[in-house]
Amino acid sequence: MLKGNNILNLIQGKRQHIKTAIGECDIFSCLSIDGLEAFRTFLKSEFSEENMEFWLACEDFKKTKSSTKIASKAQKIYSDFIQADAPKEINIDFHTKTHISQNISEPTLSCFDDAQRLIYSLMAKDSFPRFLRSEEYKELVKKQQNGNQKRWLPFL
Repeated sequence: MLKGNNILNLIQGKRQHIKTAIGECDIFSCLSIDGLEAFRTFLKSEFSEENMEFWLACEDFKKTKSSTKIASKAQKIYSDFIQADAPKEINIDFHTKTHISQNISEPTLSCFDDAQRLIYSLMAKDSFPRFLRSEEYKELVKKQQNGNQKRWLPFL
C-alpha cells in the first residue's frame, strides 16, 4: 500500500478539475497527504478503495523501465483488479476488460490506460464529490484553515 509522499510522487499530469472548498483542482493534486489519506479512508467506508489502489498501481506501473518487471507488474495488476473474481475487482465495462484480457500476455506501459481513465472518471464524478460533502472533508478543511491561521499568527 502506498502512503504519504509516495502517493504524491505518483500524481502527475492534467486531470479533470473539480471545484472544492479550497478552490478548483483535480482529485489528487488538491489534497495534502492528510487529504489523500482521508479520501482513501472515505473510499474504504464506501467499499470502493480498490479504485484509488488501482489508479495508483497504474501510475506506478507506467514508470517501470525493465521489460521483465513490466510483465510481472502487469500480471499483478490484472490478477488483483481486472480478472473475474479478482480480490479488488474494479467496475469496468466488458469491452475494456476483454481488451485488457486479450493483451495481458504481451503488456505495454499503456495497457491499463483505458481502465485507468474510466476509474478516474468514476471517482471524479461520483466518489470525490461525495467526499467533498462529507464530514471528513469538512474537518480536514477546518484543520487546514486553522493550521494556516496559526502560521500567520504564531501566538495562537
